[in-house]
Amino acid sequence: MSSTHIGLRARLHEWAQAGWRAHTGWVLAIFATISFSMAPPLVRYAIVDGFDPVALLVARMILASALLGITLGALDWRKLRLSPRGMAACALVGAVNAAGMVLFFVALGLLEASLASMILALSPPMVLSLLALRGEQLTQRHLVRLGLALSGVYLLVGPSGEVNWVGVALALLATFLFSLQMALTQWTLAPYPTRTVAFYVTAWMTACVVGWWLLRGATWSAPSMGGWLAVIALAIVSTYIARLAFFAAVGAIGGAQVSLLGPVETLLSVTWSVLFLQERLTLWQWLGGGLILISALLAVQRLGRVNLRLPRR
Repeated sequence: MSSTHIGLRARLHEWAQAGWRAHTGWVLAIFATISFSMAPPLVRYAIVDGFDPVALLVARMILASALLGITLGALDWRKLRLSPRGMAACALVGAVNAAGMVLFFVALGLLEASLASMILALSPPMVLSLLALRGEQLTQRHLVRLGLALSGVYLLVGPSGEVNWVGVALALLATFLFSLQMALTQWTLAPYPTRTVAFYVTAWMTACVVGWWLLRGATWSAPSMGGWLAVIALAIVSTYIARLAFFAAVGAIGGAQVSLLGPVETLLSVTWSVLFLQERLTLWQWLGGGLILISALLAVQRLGRVNLRLPRR
């Protein structure tokens, strides 16, 4: 067989492998998106069922951190090594993420999961605004994105007049902190292995959440069986399995491609809330959510071009 034929066969084999890797990556990305989208409705269900929001978060994070640590140690314990500088960066990102998570869980005690999920979709345009602090050029299109996002927020909370404003403020602040965490990840953690970063950020989040829970008196009320099932689903499906699938997808097709599914995650969260929690949104709120999703989609396309890694909550 000639060298030309051998070279052609090698190229075809490489193309087939690349196609299979991309196909697998998209499957994992879609699976992770579906898993992440279940989190707000599950949290809302558990809180309405009587679970204290911070105690619920503590139980979720402890279980998820233990599972991630065991998995990473079993696959390659050397991946647990991280430089002091990297550990300090993980601590900072974990603390910011933990603060956002606490605020978002408390907000879910005051807002319906569908409304909170739509507010959370403001994160991509917020991230772009934060990146401007480090030199990322903001264009006229970004002003359009922000205009769409702000118009969407007004339609979500303004015309109906029945929304809990404290819950909205907490959800907006949580979204800002999640956005800050994403920008900090880009600025401080980009050189480090993603799985190692995922474990240590999650571990620091857990430590911060447990510390806050203890400071406020370690409030605990015996959850029902449904509440415990929600915690287990949150920790295993929406945190542990979802993060593993997410980082595997990023490795296969890239973070920019995976981030495009962010608005889909929001739509799915709203769908689960409507189907299983019997939540209802007004026409104005649907229109507001639509504007926010359009703004988010335009923003994640831009974030893909600046090569921003978007870690999940």
